[in-house]
This record gives sequence, C-alpha cells and structure tokens, in this order.
Amino acid sequence: MRWRDQRESDNIEDRRSQSGSEIGTRIPLGGKGKIALFLVVLVAGYYGVDLTGLLDPNLIGNDNIAQTSSQEDPDAAKFTSVMLASTEDYWHQEFLQHLGKHYLAPKLVLYTGSTQTSCGTGKTFMGPFYCNIDQTVYLDLSFYYEMKQQLGGGGDFAQGYVIAHEIGHHVQNLLGTFKMVEQLKQNQSELTNNQLSVKLELQADCYAGMWGNAVQKQGILDVGDIEQALKTAEAIGDDRLQYQNNGYVVPDSFTHGTSKQRYTWFKRGFDSGSISQCNTFAE
Repeated sequence: MRWRDQRESDNIEDRRSQSGSEIGTRIPLGGKGKIALFLVVLVAGYYGVDLTGLLDPNLIGNDNIAQTSSQEDPDAAKFTSVMLASTEDYWHQEFLQHLGKHYLAPKLVLYTGSTQTSCGTGKTFMGPFYCNIDQTVYLDLSFYYEMKQQLGGGGDFAQGYVIAHEIGHHVQNLLGTFKMVEQLKQNQSELTNNQLSVKLELQADCYAGMWGNAVQKQGILDVGDIEQALKTAEAIGDDRLQYQNNGYVVPDSFTHGTSKQRYTWFKRGFDSGSISQCNTFAE
C-alpha cells in the first residue's frame, strides 16, 4: 500500500511518553508458560475480560514494551495518522453526499501500556478500541506487531482495516446505532445481547470495507493488499480465536462474529462501497 506522502491527520494525540504499565499482582512464569498465558490474556481481553493481573511483570511490563517497540515499524505512528486522515476524507464525503450530514471526525490516542479513557482504563492487551463516550479511538502501536505474530494478520492495508473498523464504530455512534443497540439490549438475555453485539461489529467491518473501496479507487493498493485485509478479518473471528484458546468454540458466546461473517461483511462493504449494503440488523 503506497501510503507515504499522503495527508496526515490533525486529530492524533500521542500519550506514549505518559502511559503507564503497572498491572498489579502477577503469576511468575517462564518459557512456553509465558507465551501460553499471554495468549489466554490476549483472547480474554478481546472478549472484554481483564486477566492482566495474572501476568508476570517481565511479560508485559516496561522491558517487554521496549522489546516489542523495537520490532515495530518506526513509521507506525505516521502510518496511523495517514490512515486516520484517509478515513476522515472518506467519511466527510460520504456523510455530505449520501447522508446529508456533516461528519464530526474522532480523535485517535496513541499510548503504551495503559491510559485513562472516558470508558475506563485502556490497556495494551485490549487491542485497538473505540470509546463512544469521548468519541476517541485508542491504539497501542504494539498491536500491529501482535496482529502479525499472534493473530496471523499483517500488511499496511490490513492494519488500515483495523483502524477503519474502529472508525466504523464512530460512524455508528454518530448515526445513533450505538444508542439503538443499548436500548434493544435492555432486559434481554445474554444470548440476545451477544447477537446484537455481533451485528454491531459486523456493520463496523462493512463500513471498513466501504473505506477500502474508496482507497482502491485511489490506485494506492499493491498486489495482495486486499487478500491481506480479508485474511486479517478471518483471523479475528470469534470461532477462530476461541478454538486457538480452548480447542473448541461456543457459538452462543460470540460477540464479534465468525471468521466467515467478518470476511463476508468486510468484502460486502468493499465490493459495494454503499452504506445501504451494511445493514446487518436487517439480516
């Protein structure tokens, strides 16, 4: 993906020099035990369960952060800023032309280890996330490395897809979808609430695909970029992550969608470029 020399966003806040890494009491482990426990915590975080208290300081503390950072692309922050700007340009145009509204761009915060948000404490193991209260995306750049090494995804366009997915949640917030889902979840079963969460996540995937459609038309994608993004969408499906962690899957507990669903909805947005094709709540 030829992203260099593109516009950078003015909506980036860099907190990396301010972020902390104190996690609390941990269980000291070594060798393969560390790796296995880290994967358990990573997957648990994906489902909103904070198990970082189990980890040894050497696993995710300052030393590990420094080691991970040394393996990152030194241009990761600039790349993220360019991707954010790309989503800004796309959604500004989309809102005006097809929705008749002005797009209010979110802020993106870069941090290391942990940071405070209006939705609680953000931590590295959680991966990129969007807080609808302060309308901000939070990202620890080490996720790009973990995405490649632990989740099987990688490449510039795939990383751009991850950012575009979180921006998709911001679009949902602006359009009132978040509020609608919260209302629908009231007094419902856990299964119904999980199914609504899946629809929310898949729609964000579709919105990310719409952004990808616009990027493709700009002629800046390289051969294999689309395949990398689709592979990443599959890699973070609930079924694949659960199977990697447990050796089995529990469909009723899915909150983000299966690998096939995430692949399908991203591709649907990518192929159509139309917000009308992203109504996951109608299916």
